[in-house]
Amino acid sequence: MGQPHPPPRAPKGRHLLEGVRRWITAAAGALILTAALVAAGPPASAAGLTQVTGFGTNPGNLSMYAYVPDALPAGAPLVVALHGCTQSANDYYAHSGWPKFADRYGFAAVFPQTSGANNANSCFNWFQPGDSARGRGEALSIKQMVDEAISRYGSDPGRVFITGLSAGGGMTANMLAAYPDVFAGGSVDSGLPASCADSVTAAYTCMYSPPDRTPAQWGNLVRSAAPAGTTSWPRVAIWQGTADTTVRPANATELRDQWTDVWGTGQTPSRSESLPGGTTRSVYADASGRSAVEVYSISGMAHGLAVDPGSGAEQCGTAGTYYLDTICSSYHTALFWGLDGDGGGEEPGTLPAPTGLTVTATTGSTASLSWTGVTGAASYAVLRDGTEVATTTSTTYTDTGLTSGTAYDYTVAAVDSAGAAGPASSTVTATTGGFTPTCHTASNYAHTVAGRAYADGGYAYAQGSGQPMGLWNTFTTRTLQQTSPGHYVVADAGCPA
Repeated sequence: MGQPHPPPRAPKGRHLLEGVRRWITAAAGALILTAALVAAGPPASAAGLTQVTGFGTNPGNLSMYAYVPDALPAGAPLVVALHGCTQSANDYYAHSGWPKFADRYGFAAVFPQTSGANNANSCFNWFQPGDSARGRGEALSIKQMVDEAISRYGSDPGRVFITGLSAGGGMTANMLAAYPDVFAGGSVDSGLPASCADSVTAAYTCMYSPPDRTPAQWGNLVRSAAPAGTTSWPRVAIWQGTADTTVRPANATELRDQWTDVWGTGQTPSRSESLPGGTTRSVYADASGRSAVEVYSISGMAHGLAVDPGSGAEQCGTAGTYYLDTICSSYHTALFWGLDGDGGGEEPGTLPAPTGLTVTATTGSTASLSWTGVTGAASYAVLRDGTEVATTTSTTYTDTGLTSGTAYDYTVAAVDSAGAAGPASSTVTATTGGFTPTCHTASNYAHTVAGRAYADGGYAYAQGSGQPMGLWNTFTTRTLQQTSPGHYVVADAGCPA
């Protein structure tokens, strides 16, 4: 047996699970509850946000608040927005930016609210099966709110979407898994994979070092939570800051693996692009070329919801605690869902994927490629590790400025005269010269002492890649492959070197 599970290092703000810590340490809990009451503010009562009562049996003991633009026609979409810990419905309404887009695009917004009676720090209980499974507890209360909104506002049952921050993000993922027949899409902001935890202890593990399951294992958790025979799934956006120490960025990777497996798209993005606020958007398209899963990685952002205060068309929200001034996530999520009326996502090009992509040569800093031309192509987009690095009219390309001894994955897409890129080619891997990969199997403690990993909060992470390795002790053994100087990846399934 390994060492006992260590208490997690307290992150700044202690946002996601401060409430559950009270159940572990009573003295600290009294201080946390006081801070939560200050942060949450008064109950939702802002103009335009109205409490709705009598929406069902409400087994999860939640409160329902709604914002409905004036003269909203029947058949409009519906968005459900879940706040984070220490927050309230009014807090999320005032900061997230969703009311702005409800007015612009014409949809009703429901803001569920939990309380200290459910969780000491007003977190949605995403880690409790009795509250997060289909037909149970808080999950059922949220479903009943959807039913009430459809009946009361005439919302379109085929265009219901759900989003949430932190604990609300964890509950969002669970709702998407449990009710794929209810939600057409979702957005998990600084949240956790569906069914990642079933206890307080497991919740901490998910936050700081999520289980390194295969995509199929993550996908199976969704399939087992959904009604038997489900074949249609919600489209999922995943938002994550790279500097989040409360919900580690590895959660976004596991979320991506989970939902791309459900959709059957694979884990290599169809295309990537840069957005404001240091944001990289990676798109995973379905078989028809339509965006099914999108990952928004925000460089340097800590734990919170991405907002961009201002009056611009792409701006929204108000900065504050756990509302971070970077980019308006609500705007881009609304576009992804198609709330602006274009059906959601970008229309793919109609040209077929190029064939015959091969690596023709490599040096210590370059990789040369060639492929078979596509009739009607005006140009070709070259993608390295899922991100577009060049556009060329030729059927050859040499990528420069690469790191020696490093493996890079390349795909190519044909671009038509209108600038629309078609599906990407099959992937080829080019490994630059100048470095010989090596394999190392040892305990996490030994890896750390040798400089192949680093310890943080009682857990070990691979040096360079930052991949989670589990508990930092002498009893947990992992295999690491050094793919380039100072860069290691977990290779327990087999080390090619």
